[in-house]
Amino acid sequence: MISLIEQIKLGKLWDFPGGIQPSESKAQSLQRTLIHASLPNRILLPIKQHIGKSGGLLVEIGEYVLKGQALTKYDTNSVLPIHAPTSGTITAIKKYAAANSSGLAELCIVILPDGKDKWLPVKPVDNFLQESPDRLIEYIKQAGISGMGGAGFPTAKKIQSIISNTDIFIVNAAECEPYITADHALIQYHADEVIQGIEIVKHILKPKLIVIGIEDNKPEAIEALNQSTKNKEFIIRIIPTKYPSGGEKQLIKILTNKEVPSGGIPSDIGILVQNVSSLHAIKRAICDGKPLINRILTLSGEKFKKPRNVWALIGTSIQTLLVEFGHEFNKKTESLILGGPMMGITLPHADIPVTKTTNCILISPKKQKTQDEMPCIRCGQCSDACPVSLLPQQLQWHAKAKEFDQCEKLNLGDCIECGACDYVCPSQIPLVKYYRQAKKEIQIRNNALKAAKRAKKRFKEKNQRTERDRIERETALAKISQERRKKMKSADNARAISDAVARVKARTRKNEQPIIKTVSVTITEFKTENEKNLEPDNIEMIKLRNKRKKEAKTRKNQKEKTLKQEKNFKEKK
Repeated sequence: MISLIEQIKLGKLWDFPGGIQPSESKAQSLQRTLIHASLPNRILLPIKQHIGKSGGLLVEIGEYVLKGQALTKYDTNSVLPIHAPTSGTITAIKKYAAANSSGLAELCIVILPDGKDKWLPVKPVDNFLQESPDRLIEYIKQAGISGMGGAGFPTAKKIQSIISNTDIFIVNAAECEPYITADHALIQYHADEVIQGIEIVKHILKPKLIVIGIEDNKPEAIEALNQSTKNKEFIIRIIPTKYPSGGEKQLIKILTNKEVPSGGIPSDIGILVQNVSSLHAIKRAICDGKPLINRILTLSGEKFKKPRNVWALIGTSIQTLLVEFGHEFNKKTESLILGGPMMGITLPHADIPVTKTTNCILISPKKQKTQDEMPCIRCGQCSDACPVSLLPQQLQWHAKAKEFDQCEKLNLGDCIECGACDYVCPSQIPLVKYYRQAKKEIQIRNNALKAAKRAKKRFKEKNQRTERDRIERETALAKISQERRKKMKSADNARAISDAVARVKARTRKNEQPIIKTVSVTITEFKTENEKNLEPDNIEMIKLRNKRKKEAKTRKNQKEKTLKQEKNFKEKK
């Protein structure tokens, strides 16, 4: 039996279920050469441009920065830094409208370019073949590279997750959505650099097979790949044009006939899929020492007069690009779509910056107000078109009724929001709109449940720690008491205790007498002192009184003497 890898080498292709054939509208933007947009007057950088958390700020208002300088830091695999696209001064760090359908504000760094475009000194790797895989992954992380096909998943984390289990490395060059030709132009003009990026990842992962998947509507890109892969062990597979063959899971099915499990990722089956733009960014990060600060994007649409692909600095305002390339956006009559017509989002205005995941800007006529969605006629066309073999009709019923448990049972999480069901629905039901709302509600609910589980777990662990500490304390106290009782039961210890009690009693008796004596003496002295203090000071009065008594006694004696003389005189007569 022929192995899977041998079948792939022999050129066998498979197919995925569903899919549609919308009008491509790609030729318009490929008629003009790829050029660089001018340096804008202002750079507006959202600090989070990938799936994951934003990094902490490394700069402050008023600071001068150089081109390529890191503005935020990274400390985990889910955090990517952003870098200054040009040299200039930071004038603000605050919230501005960013690239989302609601136009909600996100924290951004505003740079006023100085026009010098002065680079921070770069440190390219001389020979990546002499570098370890871990070191190369670190370079990719430092460069802030994320999936540039639209998803924005951190590239270094994606590569690291499969570093020890890579069977097949698939290069995604399909670019199946209408109007978008950014990857086409990149391959056409920079195929050699893309191939260098593939070789770097090959050195990191050492896969058994490398397959480049590209749709048959890109003859110029196919020719450029053929020229750049001469004498290399890369397999180029030209696949039929069908939407959404550029989806990760769909491309895996086409090229390998493998299916990613529901709720799983390609690394679960030993496959890595990387977009060509991400691989080009890897080459620039490793071989040139330059971080991800610009990208190719497509300017197109029914209302855009001169469609083309341009190199634009990340942080450039969409309004600036439209004006530079000859379009005055009128939001009353035109719709501004970020991305393609199938999966893109409609923006409220044009003062929104280009990010790492921006691959297309479409200007289309604003749709006239149509009648409300009509009831489902149960035609089944949405089920036939679904590339993931879901049941769009039932999912829409449960999503509309907010029966999210049923949505999860029907694998709503596997929906890639490709819009194929919307495209074929004769009742004009916005199916993807309901799916997105339901996914958001489910995410909020699941996050709340996770938070509650974490809180419950922490509370339980706290109670366990408290109970464990209580038992340890009680055990320690019981052990100490038991040891004390054992000591008290011994004869020597009993004698020692009685001696100690006797000494305490003797000391107490000895100390009582001095205390009593001291107290009595103190009381006596206190009384004596009080008596002294109470006796009046009358010495002078006593002296005066004694003097008067003496004088009175003298007078009395004198009087008695006089009377006695008179009596004697009378008797003589």
